[in-house]
Amino acid sequence: MRLRAFLICGGALALAACSATTGTAKETKSASSSVSGERADTGVPFPSTYERYPGVPTALVGATIFDGKGGRIENGTVLFTDGEVVGVGDASLPIPAGYTSIDGTGKFVTPGIIDIHSHLGDYPSPSVPAHGDGNEATAPTTPDVWTEHSVWPQDPGFSRALANGGITSLQILPGSANLMGGRAVTLKNVYSRTVQGMKFPGAPYGFKMACGENPKRVYGNRGRKPSTRMGNFAVNRQTWLDAQAYDGKKRDLGKETLKGVLDGEILVHNHCYRADEMALVMDMAKEMGYKVSAFHHAVEAYKIGDLLKANGVCSAIWADWYGFKMESYDGIPENAGLLQQEGACVVIHSDSDKEIQRLNQEAAKALAAGRRMGIEISDATAIGWITLNAAKAMGIDDMTGSLENGKMADVVLWNGNPLSVYSRPEKVWIDGALMYDALDRKRRPVSDFELGQPGEGDVK
Repeated sequence: MRLRAFLICGGALALAACSATTGTAKETKSASSSVSGERADTGVPFPSTYERYPGVPTALVGATIFDGKGGRIENGTVLFTDGEVVGVGDASLPIPAGYTSIDGTGKFVTPGIIDIHSHLGDYPSPSVPAHGDGNEATAPTTPDVWTEHSVWPQDPGFSRALANGGITSLQILPGSANLMGGRAVTLKNVYSRTVQGMKFPGAPYGFKMACGENPKRVYGNRGRKPSTRMGNFAVNRQTWLDAQAYDGKKRDLGKETLKGVLDGEILVHNHCYRADEMALVMDMAKEMGYKVSAFHHAVEAYKIGDLLKANGVCSAIWADWYGFKMESYDGIPENAGLLQQEGACVVIHSDSDKEIQRLNQEAAKALAAGRRMGIEISDATAIGWITLNAAKAMGIDDMTGSLENGKMADVVLWNGNPLSVYSRPEKVWIDGALMYDALDRKRRPVSDFELGQPGEGDVK
Protein backbone atom coordinates (compact mmCIF):
# COMPACT_ATOMS: atom_id res chain seq x y z
CA MET A 1 0.00 0.00 0.00
CA ARG A 2 1.04 3.54 -0.31
CA LEU A 3 0.40 6.27 2.21
CA ARG A 4 -0.99 9.53 1.01
CA ALA A 5 1.46 11.36 3.22
CA PHE A 6 4.29 9.73 1.37
CA LEU A 7 2.75 10.74 -1.94
CA ILE A 8 2.65 14.33 -0.79
CA CYS A 9 6.31 14.10 0.16
CA GLY A 10 7.23 12.88 -3.28
CA GLY A 11 6.34 9.19 -3.28
CA ALA A 12 7.01 6.15 -1.17
CA LEU A 13 10.64 6.06 -2.23
CA ALA A 14 11.30 9.58 -0.96
CA LEU A 15 10.70 8.95 2.69
CA ALA A 16 13.70 10.95 3.83
CA ALA A 17 11.90 14.11 2.79
CA CYS A 18 9.03 13.39 5.21
CA SER A 19 10.95 14.03 8.39
CA ALA A 20 8.34 16.22 10.05
CA THR A 21 6.19 13.29 11.09
CA THR A 22 8.15 10.18 10.41
CA GLY A 23 11.81 10.91 11.04
CA THR A 24 14.32 10.30 8.29
CA ALA A 25 15.87 7.23 6.79
CA LYS A 26 19.29 8.49 7.87
CA GLU A 27 18.15 8.69 11.47
CA THR A 28 17.25 5.04 11.61
CA LYS A 29 19.14 1.94 10.62
CA SER A 30 17.32 -0.85 8.91
CA ALA A 31 16.16 -3.63 11.20
CA SER A 32 16.44 -6.01 8.32
CA SER A 33 19.42 -4.99 6.26
CA SER A 34 21.89 -7.30 7.96
CA VAL A 35 19.62 -10.30 7.67
CA SER A 36 18.81 -9.50 4.07
CA GLY A 37 22.49 -9.18 3.32
CA GLU A 38 23.27 -12.51 4.93
CA ARG A 39 20.61 -14.20 2.86
CA ALA A 40 21.87 -12.60 -0.31
CA ASP A 41 25.44 -13.67 0.47
CA THR A 42 24.43 -17.27 0.97
CA GLY A 43 23.00 -17.42 -2.50
CA VAL A 44 19.40 -17.93 -1.40
CA PRO A 45 17.27 -16.76 -4.32
CA PHE A 46 14.74 -13.96 -3.98
CA PRO A 47 16.17 -12.69 -0.67
CA SER A 48 14.28 -10.25 1.47
CA THR A 49 15.05 -6.66 0.56
CA TYR A 50 12.76 -5.33 3.27
CA GLU A 51 13.85 -2.03 4.79
CA ARG A 52 11.72 -0.65 7.54
CA TYR A 53 10.07 2.70 7.03
CA PRO A 54 11.37 5.58 9.16
CA GLY A 55 9.96 6.14 12.63
CA VAL A 56 10.48 8.32 15.66
CA PRO A 57 11.03 7.37 19.31
CA THR A 58 7.52 6.86 20.64
CA ALA A 59 5.92 6.47 24.07
CA LEU A 60 2.37 5.15 24.36
CA VAL A 61 1.10 6.09 27.81
CA GLY A 62 -2.04 5.49 29.81
CA ALA A 63 -3.52 2.62 27.81
CA THR A 64 -4.35 -0.92 28.86
CA ILE A 65 -1.67 -3.21 27.48
CA PHE A 66 -2.19 -6.79 26.31
CA ASP A 67 1.40 -7.92 25.82
CA GLY A 68 0.60 -10.96 23.63
CA LYS A 69 2.00 -13.50 26.09
CA GLY A 70 -0.95 -13.39 28.46
CA GLY A 71 -0.05 -10.29 30.45
CA ARG A 72 -2.28 -7.29 31.07
CA ILE A 73 -1.08 -3.94 32.37
CA GLU A 74 -3.50 -1.18 33.32
CA ASN A 75 -2.40 2.44 32.79
CA GLY A 76 0.62 1.06 30.98
CA THR A 77 3.54 2.46 29.03
CA VAL A 78 5.15 1.10 25.86
CA LEU A 79 8.37 2.61 24.52
CA PHE A 80 9.90 1.95 21.14
CA THR A 81 12.72 3.40 19.11
CA ASP A 82 14.97 2.37 16.23
CA GLY A 83 12.37 -0.20 15.24
CA GLU A 84 12.43 -2.08 18.53
CA VAL A 85 10.43 -2.20 21.73
CA VAL A 86 12.66 -0.83 24.50
CA GLY A 87 10.29 -0.64 27.45
CA VAL A 88 6.98 -2.10 28.66
CA GLY A 89 5.61 -1.34 32.09
CA ASP A 90 3.16 0.58 34.17
CA ALA A 91 2.87 4.34 34.64
CA SER A 92 6.09 4.43 36.68
CA LEU A 93 8.21 3.50 33.66
CA PRO A 94 10.38 6.57 32.92
CA ILE A 95 10.14 8.10 29.46
CA PRO A 96 13.50 9.14 28.02
CA ALA A 97 13.92 12.61 26.56
CA GLY A 98 13.12 13.04 22.91
CA TYR A 99 10.22 10.60 22.75
CA THR A 100 6.93 11.54 21.10
CA SER A 101 4.30 10.84 23.75
CA ILE A 102 0.86 9.59 22.71
CA ASP A 103 -1.95 9.58 25.26
CA GLY A 104 -3.68 6.21 25.25
CA THR A 105 -6.05 6.85 28.14
CA GLY A 106 -9.17 4.72 27.68
CA LYS A 107 -7.54 2.83 24.82
CA PHE A 108 -5.71 -0.50 24.43
CA VAL A 109 -2.33 -1.54 23.06
CA THR A 110 -1.50 -4.94 21.58
CA PRO A 111 1.31 -6.40 19.51
CA GLY A 112 0.70 -6.29 15.77
CA ILE A 113 -1.90 -8.83 14.72
CA ILE A 114 -0.55 -11.83 12.77
CA ASP A 115 -2.54 -13.96 10.34
CA ILE A 116 -0.96 -17.37 9.92
CA HIS A 117 -3.22 -18.31 7.00
CA SER A 118 -3.80 -15.84 4.19
CA HIS A 119 -3.97 -15.89 0.41
CA LEU A 120 -3.73 -12.13 -0.11
CA GLY A 121 -1.74 -11.36 -3.20
CA ASP A 122 -2.29 -14.86 -4.58
CA TYR A 123 -6.07 -14.40 -4.61
CA PRO A 124 -6.21 -10.61 -4.53
CA SER A 125 -8.97 -8.07 -4.77
CA PRO A 126 -10.57 -7.74 -7.24
CA SER A 127 -11.13 -11.46 -7.39
CA VAL A 128 -10.98 -12.34 -11.07
CA PRO A 129 -9.60 -15.46 -12.79
CA ALA A 130 -6.64 -13.50 -14.12
CA HIS A 131 -5.54 -12.91 -10.52
CA GLY A 132 -6.16 -16.43 -9.22
CA ASP A 133 -2.64 -17.81 -8.69
CA GLY A 134 -2.94 -19.81 -5.49
CA ASN A 135 -3.26 -23.43 -6.63
CA GLU A 136 -0.86 -25.16 -9.00
CA ALA A 137 -3.45 -27.89 -9.40
CA THR A 138 -1.68 -29.85 -12.12
CA ALA A 139 -0.15 -32.62 -9.98
CA PRO A 140 -0.94 -34.04 -6.53
CA THR A 141 2.41 -32.88 -5.17
CA THR A 142 4.04 -29.62 -6.22
CA PRO A 143 6.71 -28.94 -3.60
CA ASP A 144 8.69 -27.09 -6.25
CA VAL A 145 6.39 -24.04 -6.40
CA TRP A 146 6.85 -21.00 -4.17
CA THR A 147 3.80 -18.93 -3.37
CA GLU A 148 5.79 -15.70 -3.32
CA HIS A 149 6.07 -15.99 -7.09
CA SER A 150 2.32 -15.45 -7.30
CA VAL A 151 1.98 -12.60 -4.79
CA TRP A 152 0.79 -9.31 -6.31
CA PRO A 153 2.10 -6.58 -3.99
CA GLN A 154 -0.55 -4.10 -5.17
CA ASP A 155 -3.43 -6.17 -3.78
CA PRO A 156 -5.65 -3.62 -1.97
CA GLY A 157 -6.41 -6.38 0.54
CA PHE A 158 -3.06 -5.74 2.24
CA SER A 159 -3.99 -2.18 3.15
CA ARG A 160 -7.49 -3.18 4.26
CA ALA A 161 -5.94 -5.78 6.57
CA LEU A 162 -3.65 -3.11 8.01
CA ALA A 163 -6.25 -0.40 8.53
CA ASN A 164 -9.19 -2.51 9.67
CA GLY A 165 -7.43 -5.42 11.34
CA GLY A 166 -4.11 -4.11 12.60
CA ILE A 167 -2.37 -6.87 10.62
CA THR A 168 1.38 -6.30 10.66
CA SER A 169 2.61 -9.74 9.49
CA LEU A 170 0.98 -12.55 7.58
CA GLN A 171 1.82 -15.87 6.02
CA ILE A 172 0.77 -16.39 2.41
CA LEU A 173 0.09 -20.05 1.68
CA PRO A 174 -0.59 -21.94 -1.53
CA GLY A 175 -4.09 -23.36 -1.80
CA SER A 176 -5.25 -26.81 -0.74
CA ALA A 177 -5.86 -28.56 -4.05
CA ASN A 178 -2.62 -30.53 -3.73
CA LEU A 179 -1.26 -32.84 -1.06
CA MET A 180 1.88 -30.72 -1.16
CA GLY A 181 1.04 -27.23 -2.34
CA GLY A 182 4.49 -25.65 -2.18
CA ARG A 183 6.38 -23.11 -0.12
CA ALA A 184 4.62 -20.45 1.92
CA VAL A 185 6.11 -17.03 2.58
CA THR A 186 5.85 -14.66 5.53
CA LEU A 187 5.44 -10.97 4.77
CA LYS A 188 5.56 -7.69 6.59
CA ASN A 189 2.35 -5.83 5.76
CA VAL A 190 4.03 -2.83 4.14
CA TYR A 191 3.84 -1.20 0.78
CA SER A 192 6.54 -2.36 -1.60
CA ARG A 193 6.98 -2.46 -5.34
CA THR A 194 8.17 -6.07 -5.06
CA VAL A 195 7.34 -9.08 -2.93
CA GLN A 196 10.99 -9.24 -1.90
CA GLY A 197 10.49 -5.85 -0.28
CA MET A 198 7.70 -7.31 1.84
CA LYS A 199 9.44 -10.53 2.88
CA PHE A 200 9.80 -10.80 6.62
CA PRO A 201 13.55 -10.78 7.23
CA GLY A 202 14.79 -13.93 8.86
CA ALA A 203 11.44 -15.74 8.76
CA PRO A 204 11.68 -19.44 7.88
CA TYR A 205 9.74 -20.69 4.92
CA GLY A 206 6.53 -22.59 5.47
CA PHE A 207 5.43 -25.65 3.51
CA LYS A 208 1.76 -26.12 2.69
CA MET A 209 0.31 -29.61 2.84
CA ALA A 210 -3.32 -30.68 2.62
CA CYS A 211 -5.10 -33.84 3.59
CA GLY A 212 -8.68 -34.99 3.22
CA GLU A 213 -11.32 -34.11 0.71
CA ASN A 214 -9.68 -31.46 -1.44
CA PRO A 215 -6.80 -33.47 -2.96
CA LYS A 216 -8.86 -36.62 -3.42
CA ARG A 217 -11.67 -34.64 -5.06
CA VAL A 218 -9.41 -32.67 -7.41
CA TYR A 219 -7.44 -35.69 -8.62
CA GLY A 220 -10.08 -38.36 -8.16
CA ASN A 221 -12.35 -36.41 -10.50
CA ARG A 222 -9.61 -36.70 -13.09
CA GLY A 223 -9.47 -40.46 -12.66
CA ARG A 224 -6.05 -40.43 -11.11
CA LYS A 225 -4.42 -41.06 -7.79
CA PRO A 226 -5.22 -40.02 -5.10
CA SER A 227 -8.96 -40.52 -5.08
CA THR A 228 -9.21 -41.72 -1.48
CA ARG A 229 -7.66 -40.89 1.87
CA MET A 230 -5.52 -44.03 1.66
CA GLY A 231 -4.37 -42.76 -1.71
CA ASN A 232 -3.49 -39.43 -0.10
CA PHE A 233 -1.20 -41.12 2.40
CA ALA A 234 0.34 -43.45 -0.19
CA VAL A 235 1.34 -40.57 -2.45
CA ASN A 236 2.64 -38.54 0.49
CA ARG A 237 4.74 -41.38 1.94
CA GLN A 238 6.34 -42.29 -1.38
CA THR A 239 7.15 -38.63 -2.03
CA TRP A 240 8.85 -38.35 1.35
CA LEU A 241 10.81 -41.56 0.74
CA ASP A 242 12.04 -40.18 -2.58
CA ALA A 243 13.05 -36.95 -0.84
CA GLN A 244 15.02 -38.86 1.80
CA ALA A 245 17.09 -40.43 -0.99
CA TYR A 246 17.88 -37.07 -2.63
CA ASP A 247 21.63 -36.45 -2.69
CA GLY A 248 21.54 -32.97 -4.22
CA LYS A 249 23.98 -33.78 -7.04
CA LYS A 250 21.42 -32.69 -9.63
CA ARG A 251 19.22 -29.83 -8.53
CA ASP A 252 15.58 -30.70 -8.03
CA LEU A 253 13.46 -27.79 -6.81
CA GLY A 254 10.80 -29.96 -5.21
CA LYS A 255 13.25 -32.18 -3.37
CA GLU A 256 15.22 -29.15 -2.20
CA THR A 257 12.11 -27.95 -0.43
CA LEU A 258 11.32 -31.39 1.01
CA LYS A 259 14.92 -31.73 2.20
CA GLY A 260 14.53 -28.36 3.92
CA VAL A 261 11.50 -29.74 5.74
CA LEU A 262 13.34 -32.91 6.77
CA ASP A 263 16.23 -30.77 8.03
CA GLY A 264 13.83 -28.70 10.14
CA GLU A 265 14.50 -25.49 8.21
CA ILE A 266 11.05 -25.25 6.61
CA LEU A 267 7.92 -25.49 8.77
CA VAL A 268 4.96 -27.67 7.77
CA HIS A 269 1.49 -26.08 7.79
CA ASN A 270 -1.00 -28.86 7.14
CA HIS A 271 -4.59 -28.19 6.06
CA CYS A 272 -6.53 -30.92 7.91
CA TYR A 273 -10.01 -31.05 9.41
CA ARG A 274 -10.66 -34.45 11.02
CA ALA A 275 -9.10 -35.51 14.31
CA ASP A 276 -8.39 -39.07 13.18
CA GLU A 277 -6.62 -37.82 10.08
CA MET A 278 -4.51 -35.36 12.07
CA ALA A 279 -3.40 -38.23 14.30
CA LEU A 280 -2.38 -40.24 11.24
CA VAL A 281 -0.47 -37.29 9.81
CA MET A 282 1.48 -36.89 13.05
CA ASP A 283 2.45 -40.57 12.85
CA MET A 284 3.45 -40.15 9.20
CA ALA A 285 5.60 -37.19 10.17
CA LYS A 286 7.39 -39.34 12.75
CA GLU A 287 7.88 -42.13 10.24
CA MET A 288 9.39 -39.78 7.66
CA GLY A 289 11.36 -37.58 10.01
CA TYR A 290 9.65 -34.20 9.95
CA LYS A 291 7.41 -32.21 12.27
CA VAL A 292 4.07 -30.51 11.71
CA SER A 293 4.17 -26.94 12.99
CA ALA A 294 0.42 -26.35 12.76
CA PHE A 295 -2.75 -27.96 11.49
CA HIS A 296 -4.87 -25.38 9.68
CA HIS A 297 -8.70 -25.38 9.61
CA ALA A 298 -8.50 -28.01 12.35
CA VAL A 299 -12.22 -28.04 13.19
CA GLU A 300 -11.94 -31.35 15.12
CA ALA A 301 -8.75 -30.43 16.99
CA TYR A 302 -10.72 -30.33 20.23
CA LYS A 303 -11.04 -34.12 20.06
CA ILE A 304 -7.27 -34.66 20.25
CA GLY A 305 -6.05 -31.72 22.31
CA ASP A 306 -3.87 -34.06 24.37
CA LEU A 307 -2.16 -35.48 21.27
CA LEU A 308 -1.60 -32.04 19.81
CA LYS A 309 -0.11 -30.81 23.06
CA ALA A 310 2.12 -33.87 23.40
CA ASN A 311 3.42 -33.43 19.87
CA GLY A 312 3.85 -29.65 20.17
CA VAL A 313 1.55 -28.95 17.23
CA CYS A 314 -0.53 -25.76 17.06
CA SER A 315 -4.11 -25.66 15.78
CA ALA A 316 -4.92 -22.76 13.46
CA ILE A 317 -8.70 -22.55 13.47
CA TRP A 318 -11.72 -20.41 12.72
CA ALA A 319 -13.96 -19.19 15.49
CA ASP A 320 -17.18 -20.64 14.14
CA TRP A 321 -16.86 -21.59 10.47
CA TYR A 322 -17.70 -25.26 9.97
CA GLY A 323 -20.25 -27.58 8.39
CA PHE A 324 -19.63 -26.43 4.81
CA LYS A 325 -18.41 -29.90 3.74
CA MET A 326 -18.43 -33.36 5.25
CA GLU A 327 -14.99 -33.23 6.84
CA SER A 328 -15.87 -29.93 8.50
CA TYR A 329 -19.21 -31.19 9.80
CA ASP A 330 -18.15 -31.86 13.37
CA GLY A 331 -16.76 -28.44 14.19
CA ILE A 332 -17.90 -26.60 17.30
CA PRO A 333 -17.47 -22.97 18.41
CA GLU A 334 -15.88 -24.21 21.66
CA ASN A 335 -12.91 -25.65 19.76
CA ALA A 336 -10.45 -22.93 20.85
CA GLY A 337 -11.65 -22.96 24.44
CA LEU A 338 -11.26 -26.71 24.78
CA LEU A 339 -7.79 -26.64 23.24
CA GLN A 340 -6.80 -23.83 25.60
CA GLN A 341 -8.12 -25.81 28.54
CA GLU A 342 -6.01 -28.77 27.42
CA GLY A 343 -2.92 -26.58 27.31
CA ALA A 344 -2.51 -26.93 23.55
CA CYS A 345 -1.43 -24.11 21.23
CA VAL A 346 -4.36 -22.13 19.79
CA VAL A 347 -4.17 -19.84 16.76
CA ILE A 348 -7.11 -18.05 15.17
CA HIS A 349 -6.67 -17.68 11.42
CA SER A 350 -8.64 -16.07 8.60
CA ASP A 351 -8.18 -17.83 5.22
CA SER A 352 -10.18 -14.87 3.94
CA ASP A 353 -9.64 -11.37 2.61
CA LYS A 354 -12.59 -10.30 4.77
CA GLU A 355 -11.97 -12.12 8.07
CA ILE A 356 -8.35 -10.98 8.11
CA GLN A 357 -9.83 -7.51 8.72
CA ARG A 358 -11.63 -8.79 11.82
CA LEU A 359 -9.32 -11.35 13.42
CA ASN A 360 -9.76 -9.53 16.73
CA GLN A 361 -13.49 -10.18 16.54
CA GLU A 362 -12.92 -13.79 15.51
CA ALA A 363 -10.77 -14.26 18.62
CA ALA A 364 -13.50 -12.63 20.68
CA LYS A 365 -16.14 -15.03 19.33
CA ALA A 366 -13.99 -18.06 20.14
CA LEU A 367 -13.29 -16.67 23.59
CA ALA A 368 -17.00 -16.10 24.26
CA ALA A 369 -17.87 -19.66 23.21
CA GLY A 370 -15.28 -21.06 25.61
CA ARG A 371 -16.56 -18.93 28.46
CA ARG A 372 -20.15 -19.98 27.82
CA MET A 373 -18.95 -23.53 28.31
CA GLY A 374 -17.48 -22.57 31.67
CA ILE A 375 -13.83 -22.42 30.63
CA GLU A 376 -12.02 -19.51 32.23
CA ILE A 377 -9.93 -17.68 29.65
CA SER A 378 -8.65 -14.14 30.07
CA ASP A 379 -8.86 -11.44 27.41
CA ALA A 380 -5.07 -11.28 27.44
CA THR A 381 -4.82 -15.00 26.65
CA ALA A 382 -7.16 -14.64 23.68
CA ILE A 383 -5.02 -11.85 22.25
CA GLY A 384 -2.15 -14.37 22.24
CA TRP A 385 -4.16 -16.50 19.80
CA ILE A 386 -3.70 -13.83 17.11
CA THR A 387 -0.24 -12.62 18.08
CA LEU A 388 2.39 -14.71 19.89
CA ASN A 389 0.93 -18.17 19.18
CA ALA A 390 0.73 -17.40 15.48
CA ALA A 391 4.32 -16.16 15.58
CA LYS A 392 5.43 -19.38 17.31
CA ALA A 393 3.87 -21.58 14.66
CA MET A 394 5.49 -19.45 11.95
CA GLY A 395 8.92 -19.51 13.59
CA ILE A 396 9.15 -15.75 14.11
CA ASP A 397 8.32 -15.51 17.82
CA ASP A 398 11.84 -14.47 18.73
CA MET A 399 11.30 -11.33 16.62
CA THR A 400 7.64 -10.37 16.95
CA GLY A 401 4.28 -11.46 18.40
CA SER A 402 4.62 -9.89 21.85
CA LEU A 403 5.55 -6.60 23.43
CA GLU A 404 8.95 -7.35 24.91
CA ASN A 405 12.22 -5.49 24.90
CA GLY A 406 14.27 -6.18 21.80
CA LYS A 407 11.40 -7.36 19.65
CA MET A 408 10.23 -5.58 16.52
CA ALA A 409 8.04 -2.61 17.33
CA ASP A 410 4.94 -4.02 15.63
CA VAL A 411 2.27 -2.31 17.69
CA VAL A 412 -1.45 -1.49 17.47
CA LEU A 413 -3.24 1.23 19.44
CA TRP A 414 -6.95 0.36 19.59
CA ASN A 415 -9.67 2.89 20.36
CA GLY A 416 -11.25 0.38 22.77
CA ASN A 417 -10.88 -3.19 23.93
CA PRO A 418 -9.85 -5.08 20.77
CA LEU A 419 -12.21 -7.89 21.74
CA SER A 420 -15.17 -5.53 21.40
CA VAL A 421 -17.06 -5.41 18.12
CA TYR A 422 -17.04 -1.62 18.41
CA SER A 423 -13.24 -1.27 18.56
CA ARG A 424 -10.93 -0.45 15.69
CA PRO A 425 -7.22 0.14 15.20
CA GLU A 426 -6.47 3.81 15.72
CA LYS A 427 -2.78 3.65 14.92
CA VAL A 428 -0.57 0.85 13.60
CA TRP A 429 3.21 0.77 13.71
CA ILE A 430 5.39 -1.72 11.88
CA ASP A 431 9.00 -1.84 13.08
CA GLY A 432 8.31 1.43 14.86
CA ALA A 433 7.10 3.25 11.75
CA LEU A 434 3.59 4.69 11.87
CA MET A 435 1.93 3.00 8.90
CA TYR A 436 -1.71 3.83 9.64
CA ASP A 437 -3.46 6.56 11.60
CA ALA A 438 -7.24 6.62 11.56
CA LEU A 439 -7.17 10.26 12.62
CA ASP A 440 -4.99 11.34 9.68
CA ARG A 441 -6.53 10.91 6.25
CA LYS A 442 -3.14 11.54 4.67
CA ARG A 443 -2.01 8.22 6.12
CA ARG A 444 -4.86 6.26 4.62
CA PRO A 445 -3.19 3.55 2.55
CA VAL A 446 -3.90 3.40 -1.17
CA SER A 447 -2.31 0.91 -3.55
CA ASP A 448 -1.17 2.03 -6.97
CA PHE A 449 -3.83 -0.18 -8.48
CA GLU A 450 -6.57 1.71 -6.65
CA LEU A 451 -5.55 5.21 -7.68
CA GLY A 452 -8.39 6.96 -9.48
CA GLN A 453 -10.81 4.07 -9.08
CA PRO A 454 -14.14 4.00 -7.20
CA GLY A 455 -13.57 3.04 -3.58
CA GLU A 456 -9.97 4.29 -3.59
CA GLY A 457 -8.57 3.90 -0.07
CA ASP A 458 -11.95 2.87 1.26
CA VAL A 459 -11.73 2.04 4.96
CA LYS A 460 -14.82 0.98 6.84
